[in-house]
Amino acid sequence: MTEKQAVMVTGGAGYIGSHVVRQLGEAGERVVVLDNLSTGFRESVLHGELIIGDTGDQALVSDVLQKHNVGAVMHFAAHTIVPESVSNPLKYYKNNTCCSRNLLECCTQAGVEHVIFSSTAAVYGIPQGAKANEDTPTAPINAYGTSKLMTEWMLRDLSLATNLRHVALRYFNVAGSDPECRIGQSTKKATLLIKVACEAAVGKREKLCIFGTDYPTPDGTGIRDYIHVEDLASAHLAALDYLRRGGDSTTLNCGYGHGYSVREVLDAVQRVNGQALNIIEEPRRAGDPPELVAAIERIQQTLDWTPRHDDLDFIVKTSLAWERTLLEKARG
Repeated sequence: MTEKQAVMVTGGAGYIGSHVVRQLGEAGERVVVLDNLSTGFRESVLHGELIIGDTGDQALVSDVLQKHNVGAVMHFAAHTIVPESVSNPLKYYKNNTCCSRNLLECCTQAGVEHVIFSSTAAVYGIPQGAKANEDTPTAPINAYGTSKLMTEWMLRDLSLATNLRHVALRYFNVAGSDPECRIGQSTKKATLLIKVACEAAVGKREKLCIFGTDYPTPDGTGIRDYIHVEDLASAHLAALDYLRRGGDSTTLNCGYGHGYSVREVLDAVQRVNGQALNIIEEPRRAGDPPELVAAIERIQQTLDWTPRHDDLDFIVKTSLAWERTLLEKARG
């Protein structure tokens, strides 16, 4: 009997990747994780085999693809801190773009036919209008967004030239954690609002800043589309199923199609936690659009995917639970 083909998950020890690995394992997939553990955590890999290494190491990647009979790759390995990408752009082009190129070359040589790529709404930059759809012009304003867009282009061209087919998933604001608190977002120096707010709620931060209170929005603060990590993870499994059923290469937004303002998010954290936060109002940051929400018609039409956690209080509740779990671990 032929061994079932494996799914290789790069960056599978990280925040989003580890949730996808867990769902793949629970679905009965054979999983191999490639992660250099620079920002990931060994204990977050709950299924499959963990191989410690880099996507830029072509010899290692080729060996893993061949030895494990990999039929599909889910590519998460990347640097993701936007301010750092502005101050150190070459770090982002090296890891997010050059290493992706190496990985894709290895995939082509090994005959891998399915790639699911972790992209970002940062490819849109500051779009005209509140909602971005997949045909909205891409105009990233930082090296993080540009480095991801360049990988999208490589996938596009490779899919035209070879048998490889891909799905690029453009994430909006990912938040929340595994409802059972087995894994969650442990990223150091995180910049995502719900993570930062929940760190403040459990006492890890003294204060919280609202950057900009004079936007043309109902309460003056920026509006974003927040998606629970469990729903985002399930979109990856739906994308894999889509490709296996013969689906064409495509790019899809991942969000809920509606947004919450910064004040609404902070109100939810205070409500769920039962305590006020120390909130400081600061001027706008350069490059922050007033509103950025996903148009989600295409993902709804393309994938068999129905979000289960489209509820701000639930997102906050799971984020808070994970922050408390991290505190308990730190205390030993």
